[in-house]
Amino acid sequence: MNKKQKKMLTRILVSAALLVALNLLGSVSILPATGMLRFAAYMVPYLIIGYDILRKAWKGIRNRQVFDEAFLMAVATVGAIILALYSGSGDYLEAIAVMLLYQIGEWFQSYAVGKSRRNISELMDIRPDYANLEHDGILEKTDPDEVEIGSTIVVQPGEKVPIDGIVLEGESTLNTAALTGESLPRDVKAGEEIISGCINESGVLRIRTTKEFGDSTVSRILDLVENASSRKSRSEDFITKFARVYTPAVVYAAVALAFLPPIANLITGNAAGWNIWVYRALTFLVASCPCALVVSIPLSFFAGIGGASNAGILVKGSNYLELLSRTKIVVFDKTGTLTQGVFEVSGIHHNEISDDQLVEYAALAESASSHPISKSLQKAYGKAIDRSRVLDIHEISGKGVTATVDGHHIAAGNDKLMESLGANYIPCHSVGTIIHIVIDGQYAGHIVISDMEKPHSKEAIRRLKASGVRKTVMLTGDQKNVADSVSASLGIDEVFSQLLPADKVSKVEELLAAKPENEILAFVGDGINDAPVLRRADIGIAMGAMGSDAAIEAADIVLMDDDPLKIAKAIRISRKALRIVSQNIVFSIVIKLLCLIMVAVGMANMWIAVFADVGVMILAVLNAIRALFVKNL
Repeated sequence: MNKKQKKMLTRILVSAALLVALNLLGSVSILPATGMLRFAAYMVPYLIIGYDILRKAWKGIRNRQVFDEAFLMAVATVGAIILALYSGSGDYLEAIAVMLLYQIGEWFQSYAVGKSRRNISELMDIRPDYANLEHDGILEKTDPDEVEIGSTIVVQPGEKVPIDGIVLEGESTLNTAALTGESLPRDVKAGEEIISGCINESGVLRIRTTKEFGDSTVSRILDLVENASSRKSRSEDFITKFARVYTPAVVYAAVALAFLPPIANLITGNAAGWNIWVYRALTFLVASCPCALVVSIPLSFFAGIGGASNAGILVKGSNYLELLSRTKIVVFDKTGTLTQGVFEVSGIHHNEISDDQLVEYAALAESASSHPISKSLQKAYGKAIDRSRVLDIHEISGKGVTATVDGHHIAAGNDKLMESLGANYIPCHSVGTIIHIVIDGQYAGHIVISDMEKPHSKEAIRRLKASGVRKTVMLTGDQKNVADSVSASLGIDEVFSQLLPADKVSKVEELLAAKPENEILAFVGDGINDAPVLRRADIGIAMGAMGSDAAIEAADIVLMDDDPLKIAKAIRISRKALRIVSQNIVFSIVIKLLCLIMVAVGMANMWIAVFADVGVMILAVLNAIRALFVKNL
């Protein structure tokens, strides 16, 4: 509870205590039943609990922004006090109780919003306070903003990684829960990339920074969360416009209720009954406060964004959360999105020597290349490359390499290389890149290198369909046989292969033109070449852990752990938030209209009006907070 909430709670308790005390004094005839002394005594708790509402209403009148809930409460309670003075009843309890109950509702709302903000703040408590900058072996605590690219920083156990970089020395386990929502730690060692916002749990790490703090992962995340509430959904815009029309309408209706029936009575020769109708009009104003709608709708979206953040899904605005709920078509990039984007040896076939020896010869022959295929062979070899064993390396563009390894002439490459050498090779029907190996003119077998599917990709497609997504599409620049194999394995409905970046945009535009207007198309990607498509789609979803800065900047939603399973979860979170919004809108409007009708016909007094207004707001706020809880979605 913050200071403002504590102050308000104190005012509520003091005012309530004074009100009880005054009623006790009145019941034993210590306080007179009427007169100015009674009036002055009751004005003390009224001003304690209501001075800020009266001040806000006065400011609104001065600024010509009259019609808000503060104005309604001020007019209703001051009017009730004037009626008590006019009639000489001395009954000020109702007016003060109205203000007291209204402030209790406001405090509850403030506490709920504050709790929601604190939950998000705690989930995203990843901003580092300092960086340990290393100078000549000495560590100096420095503001992360002042650390330049290429600097060496040291992260000790228990500290947050302040800036993105590459590990120079050390091994450790990282807690990534604040970024990804997952409790499973990640192991890192020298040579691996590391992102800011993680907590170092064990060993000391020396890191060379690759970004400035303002461009690092932690800064981007914080910026996304802080700015998310500035992008309003259609529901929020509707409530804003509704309140602008609704509030003056009920004020005019209250004025009509106060004066038209008594005037009609005078015309027809009946007693005017001014007191009764003015009281009803004041009660009508109290009952009309649109607090439940104005508070609970933005809070529902805010809580939904907070719940998504907890799950490692960053939504850049409530408008995107609303659009996501209507997603029916999901289009995927392949490499780095559905597949790991890391080539690995997936098979060794028809080899005349051992698997290890075949990989060793291939890795040594390819050792001078920086191509991903070469790196995957070296990774499969698993040992340091001894370049002294390799001579006469010749790279043949588009075909492969030849080299002398340990005195043996090695040729490693594709079918074209084998054909140019006249080698009697065995074709491979597996999907992937095929590296045939010839040793001293004799065919020794071939190695299959594939971009491996992500562990959860197949389940992600299944869950999307279970969530109501009617069509999944994959766009890729890969060869048709590779693309068809991946799409068939994952259960994707439609695939387009051998596409350039511009072709991907064209395909998405075709899909957008063909879909029904009420359906939303989401595109999921991670690379620089995906940025234009992410912008063009109705909703752009980027992989945040390994995705490019351009893709993350262009996207509307960012998955912090690159897990495609989170796409279906994000859709379910958005739909839950929108269900809560709809429930609150219908519930609030129906109860409000019923209450207003009852007041107008004399079936409800001010007590019932206040309880209805505050009760509806509390129930709506409690319902909105449910959007924070997304663990089991």
